[in-house]
Amino acid sequence: MSVNKEIKRITTETLRKMKVDGEKISMLTAYDYTMSLLADKANLDAILVGDSAANVMAGHETTLPITLDQMIYHAQCVVRGAKRSLVVVDLPFGTYQSDPQKALESAVRIMKESGAHAIKLEGGKEIEESIRRIVNAGIPVMGHLGLTPQSIYQFGSYKVRAKEDAEANKLLEDAKSLEELGCFSVVMEKIPAELAKKVTEAVSIPTIGIGAGNGCDGQVLVIHDMLGLNNEFKPKFVRKYLNLEDQMVQAIEQYVEDVKSSDFPNINEQY
Repeated sequence: MSVNKEIKRITTETLRKMKVDGEKISMLTAYDYTMSLLADKANLDAILVGDSAANVMAGHETTLPITLDQMIYHAQCVVRGAKRSLVVVDLPFGTYQSDPQKALESAVRIMKESGAHAIKLEGGKEIEESIRRIVNAGIPVMGHLGLTPQSIYQFGSYKVRAKEDAEANKLLEDAKSLEELGCFSVVMEKIPAELAKKVTEAVSIPTIGIGAGNGCDGQVLVIHDMLGLNNEFKPKFVRKYLNLEDQMVQAIEQYVEDVKSSDFPNINEQY
């Protein structure tokens, strides 16, 4: 199915219609204006301003250190570049888990200060009051189940989640709960493909998979991973469409050599 270029702006309702029509949803992360602009030009359906910015932009080991102010800054940059894509922003660790009022205030700040279109947060029934308050305020919410990186120290590893029946059943019930609470979509990360397909068929809201197989309504990847900007990160679920790390290093090496040899700038590159 080809891209519908007649759509001027993707909305949460557009994503719901895509699920009904059987059209897959494309989503990537972006953290700055330039990446957002390029993704939008490529007719990407949705952009996630992920808390993975803590990893790929700031070099942290986990997503936990990034702050609400930093997420708002990244979101502001992305919104400026996105003319068509729906922009979803992660609520960072510590801004919603234990205090529903703080969760609402955090979500409101992101929406007011960045101009984004929706927020995303991790968890199921344990954060239902936070979700309820945000949805009741008129803010679109995307859920996130399975491997939830903000809970990495609790999990102890980045292994596949919900392989056992008890956790799989909880994930299915959490997905249904998110739908009932009013979430417009749910991300499922690193879970068995069969379970992801079962959840997708059990809920009416779109499911977005990352390492969750082809049975989801859409897919999301970190843009730096799919462009091959980090060759050290090689999870099974990432398809690399380019090898930009090697190409960029080679280009910079050539620039260094040209500067050292006085080849750059040449007579045509000066005033």
